[in-house]
Amino acid sequence: MRRGKATRKSAPLVRRELLKIDGRPVDVTIRLNPRARRLIVKVHPSTGEVSIVAPSQRSLDRAIEFARGEEAWIARQLSHVPKPVALGPGAVVPLQGREHVIQQCDEGPAPVWIGEDNIIRVTGRREHAARRLLDFFKREAKRTLEARTLEFASRLGTQPKRVSVRDTASRWGSCSVARAISYSWRLIFAPAFVLDYVVAHEVAHLKEMNHSPRFWKLVRELVDDVNRPQAWLRKHGVSLHRYAPRR
Repeated sequence: MRRGKATRKSAPLVRRELLKIDGRPVDVTIRLNPRARRLIVKVHPSTGEVSIVAPSQRSLDRAIEFARGEEAWIARQLSHVPKPVALGPGAVVPLQGREHVIQQCDEGPAPVWIGEDNIIRVTGRREHAARRLLDFFKREAKRTLEARTLEFASRLGTQPKRVSVRDTASRWGSCSVARAISYSWRLIFAPAFVLDYVVAHEVAHLKEMNHSPRFWKLVRELVDDVNRPQAWLRKHGVSLHRYAPRR
């Protein structure tokens, strides 16, 4: 009977380890990417996720030792990550840039609603508050962003095929060649002038799928100032990810 050749079991493309930073354990995700040229340590600026990209199996095996040599750098990056804010009674969230306190109550006109006093109230059992609040903010984001998108598109004489909201890590908005516009639902925590700028940016792509002078002319037809919201996003955009952070 002919024996087949022994095959080496392929190594997992993702590995997770623990690294001690400033005396506390930090989860580290190690990814194998043959296209990488060297070991690279990354810290996500909004979530604080620590990851290492390894170009080969050999380097994968020594990735955690490599990260230990970068502990001081990792600690500095983690110190800049915004502190997470869990959604629940007592939390303060900047709904459309204005701070609102969340309070628990026994009953009301809806699971979550905003009173005339700008207090966000949530009913039901306390352990269900986070999910109810998250659903509420996503609905508010969808409603607000869709309305502004349709209004701006009408002003340019165009219309999107679809408007949706997602929980994206690196983009505030996108417009596909199929005329589908998508936004980060976290824009509901940004000031109105920032939200309007992102909407104007994506709506302008319905007419110009580029960043040419014609594109920026369309954006400025919809919003008077592009520099102020751009500066706000560069400085404060990462803070929008601190509310109900992704796990």
